[in-house]
Parts: sequence; structure tokens; C-alpha cells
Amino acid sequence: QVQLVESGGGLVQPGDSRRLSCTASERSTDVMGWFRQAPGKEREFVAAIRWIGARTGYADSVQGRFTISKDNAKNTVFLQMNSLKPEDTAVYYCAAGDFIRVAPKEYEYWGQGTQVTVSS
Repeated sequence: QVQLVESGGGLVQPGDSRRLSCTASERSTDVMGWFRQAPGKEREFVAAIRWIGARTGYADSVQGRFTISKDNAKNTVFLQMNSLKPEDTAVYYCAAGDFIRVAPKEYEYWGQGTQVTVSS
């Protein structure tokens, strides 16, 4: 059972930056992803990265503003979020799976989530 622990959420102003972290108890899957869920909306894909190699994937809504990266030695992935907008407000979840996919059902393990609120 892989355990995922997110951190880094909080209240930020529009235009600010924030970095989220997710540490996995083990690397038994090939891919780590970030999803988000706003109140009243479905959980949506944000970004994903493979533990081996440099392949990444991004949602159109965050392409160019968010960057996913990793530290294999620490079993940790990061989501650097720049130029944050109020519509980025959501609970951000870390997930582990075997392929870079946008559907939440493709990911086997999930963290508890961390709240990011973008407001002036």
C-alpha cells in the first residue's frame, strides 16, 4: 500500500506562486500525478510525471504556469504553481499510477489533499 502525503497548500493572492510537495512511502508505481477538485466540481487532472525519464503531461488550463518535477532520491514530486488565478482554488491531490492519464480512475493511490485558495 503506497502512502502519499501532500504539503504546501495555503492562501495566496492572485499572481502569486506556490509549490506543493508530495512524498510517497515507496515507488511501486511508474507515474505520479496531481489532480484538483473545486467545490461542486469533478476532480480534474493537473499534471503528471514518470519516475524514470523526463516525460510529463499537463492540463491545458495550467500549461505554461505550472511545472511538475521530482526528486527520486526522496520519493517526492513537486508542483510549482505560478501566476495563480482565483479559478485555481481547489483541493490538490497527489496520486500514483502506472501511466500518464487524465482520468482519476487510472490512478491507484491517493493522498489526502491540500487546500490551495487564491484570493485577494
